[in-house]
Formats: sequence, C-alpha cells, structure tokens
Amino acid sequence: MAEPAPREITQRELRNDSGAIMRGVERGESFTITRNGTPVGRLIPLRRRTFVPREEVLAAFATAPALDPERFRRDLDEALDQDPFDRAG
Repeated sequence: MAEPAPREITQRELRNDSGAIMRGVERGESFTITRNGTPVGRLIPLRRRTFVPREEVLAAFATAPALDPERFRRDLDEALDQDPFDRAG
C-alpha cells in the first residue's frame, strides 16, 4: 500500500498551526512546507524503535549458522589490510 502524498502547508500555516501539525506528524502524517508556492522543506515522522520480544530474538538466533570467531577475525583482518589504491589485484 502506497503512503499518501504529503499535505502541502504554507510557512504561515506551520507558524500559526504548529501544535496541530506536530500532532499530525506524531500520528504519521507528512507535510511539505512551501514559501511563496515553492516547496522548501518536509516534515516527516521518525520511525520509532520496535520492541522485539526476547523469545523471538532467541528463536531467530537459534537457527543462525555457528560463527567461528578465529575465521571471522581473519576475514576482517584480510578485508582491512587491502590497499584501496591497488587496482591490479
């Protein structure tokens, strides 16, 4: 489902109705602010962190492949030791 287009509001509306507009943002609404008919900014809601129950996290990790810490460290070291300017290899 596509998100609705942001509602256009003027700079004056933002100044005069900031409380109502901020409540709209808290409800998930987005606004495009215009000055003299030209869009100049956008107010969008921030994504809130989602709580994931401990049991779900543990279940997800239970099926994850085992990690070999020494191999993981070697792989990281090899990646970090690469010369970013060496175009030959």
